[in-house]
Amino acid sequence: MNIIPAIDLLDGRCVRLYQGDYNQAQTFNDDPIAVAQDWVEQGATRLHLVDLDGAKTGKPTNYQVIEAIANTINIPVQVGGGLRTRDNVATLFNLGVERAILGTIAVEKPQLVADLCAQFPGHIAVGIDARNGKVATKGWLETSEILATDLAEQMAQLGVVTIIYTDIHRDGTLIGPNLEALREIANVVSIPVIASGGVSSITDLLSLLSLEPLGVTDVIVGRALYTGDINLKEAIQAVGQGRWQDVPSDFGDSTFA
Repeated sequence: MNIIPAIDLLDGRCVRLYQGDYNQAQTFNDDPIAVAQDWVEQGATRLHLVDLDGAKTGKPTNYQVIEAIANTINIPVQVGGGLRTRDNVATLFNLGVERAILGTIAVEKPQLVADLCAQFPGHIAVGIDARNGKVATKGWLETSEILATDLAEQMAQLGVVTIIYTDIHRDGTLIGPNLEALREIANVVSIPVIASGGVSSITDLLSLLSLEPLGVTDVIVGRALYTGDINLKEAIQAVGQGRWQDVPSDFGDSTFA
């Protein structure tokens, strides 16, 4: 399972919200570019960027920081937040972003999602953020009556490359991922699912491995990396390529022997 560090951008700073609440934003670093470089040095193979200003206003505003990150590091970058027009998405790709994450328009303009999937095949993802199983939109400020599982099934049929599922009640809380909700999403789609929200420890990451055969292939980790509850290098050893359980049984003088 791939671990994707999250960088949430608010006024150009690297922050984390608690349950999506803009009034509970904690700044972790004023230099998101340095943060991105640090995650790459620790072994990240992809970064997840969220333009929180864009998610709230409906128009991306952190283009300059996003471009600087995309052109500074040598791994793919996926970006979401306020992408509600074709021009927004095209601009991101011109900045060097590898994958665009759509949210609100998946609910409000599914035909536009289909058109973007056709125009940029393999580069369009949809983020499904849910409260009690129902999809939230507009930077999590509104909650629809649409079930997350129904939207996931529809988006998979339209051609998105992956679904990113976030349980809002767990995001930024460090109380663990919603395994049952992730299982429900994975069971209704045949494309990869990325888990997000609540991951607090390597134990949480190991618990997600049970969903890997269903298609939960990646996990986004945010607050736990910034607080030090999870060390990225150790986490990659635990659940990534060459993970501990795949190491040959001859440990030699290792303390694991």
